[in-house]
Amino acid sequence: MQPLLEKLHDAGTERDRAGNRKLFFHQYTSLLLMYFFNPVLTSLRGIQQASGFRKVQRELAVDKTSLGSLSEAARVFDTELVRPIIRDLADQLMPLQKGAEAEALKTLTAVDGSLLPALPKMAWALWNYDDKKAARLHLHFEVLKSVPIAAQITEGKSCEKKALHHMLEAGRFYVMDRGYEQFHLFQEIVDKGSSFVCAVRDQMTWKVIEQRPLSAEAKAAGVLYDAKIHLGGKKAQGVLKQPFRVIQVDTGKTDMDGQRVILTLISDKLDMDAELMALAYRFRWQIELFFRWLKCILGCRHLLSTCQNGVQMQVYLALIASLLIALWVGRKPTKRTYEMLCFYFMGVVELDELNEHIANLKKQD
Repeated sequence: MQPLLEKLHDAGTERDRAGNRKLFFHQYTSLLLMYFFNPVLTSLRGIQQASGFRKVQRELAVDKTSLGSLSEAARVFDTELVRPIIRDLADQLMPLQKGAEAEALKTLTAVDGSLLPALPKMAWALWNYDDKKAARLHLHFEVLKSVPIAAQITEGKSCEKKALHHMLEAGRFYVMDRGYEQFHLFQEIVDKGSSFVCAVRDQMTWKVIEQRPLSAEAKAAGVLYDAKIHLGGKKAQGVLKQPFRVIQVDTGKTDMDGQRVILTLISDKLDMDAELMALAYRFRWQIELFFRWLKCILGCRHLLSTCQNGVQMQVYLALIASLLIALWVGRKPTKRTYEMLCFYFMGVVELDELNEHIANLKKQD
């Protein structure tokens, strides 16, 4: 990581006119990465203590730093400079699946948000209640690589649709749940040069242009209905510029009244097979699993900083840690593999044992 992080060295040094700064941006990020790979470290004070150890100083090229410097670093260093590193690492990874389905869904990107509990004194992290605070992580997750590609931290009560408006990219196939149902957002995704599939509420209205026959593969995937449509009523006039598509899928589940749960999906992709559309939405669950990994395994439930910039820095470095594991082992990270890496860095596991573990994973794949 050192060549990638070295580019951050001069960031945040403009006000250091005396030339006596000892903690630089690349050193701060190195210490945070060490935090994610060492379960013994559970706080900023723990990181500060570790910076005084000779081996840490030697391996990470850092000096012993103070708690005040670490706390200040969360406010001084610009997190936007870390974003390109996340994308550089994600671009190095190849899709974990192969074949026609994987080729059709290669740009599938799950979008969702998740709350990170915040301290009461974090006034910026507003939520629904005055006595509760939370930061909201808005994440874009490339499904077939099983890796994060973009993230943003806002206050807990912020709108997920607005965050997606700001984070849109060209050439993506976004998969979204009901929380992203919005005509302006649908059209903006298309105008940006991307596509989407989004679950919508039962109240959604449309006018059928053409009902499509269902193939045997579509029926086997639970598809009940497939049609080309004009989406929405009066609210959609002047907003939506082209026809869309509606697909209804039997989830195989029943509600509390014993009725079948039917999922309604809207998409701008008119030429994709219906069964692939249903599969694309099922893949959305991968982002929920990643949230669990990020908060329960990597420990992002515990925030090291109270400022928004510091929380964003911690999340970005957690994403980089996940990408490093995926690059090392060639697959999405698991708890057992994460434990093996932590044992290796702690000196409990030797390199040949770690390589044997990774080789066994590849045999399983």
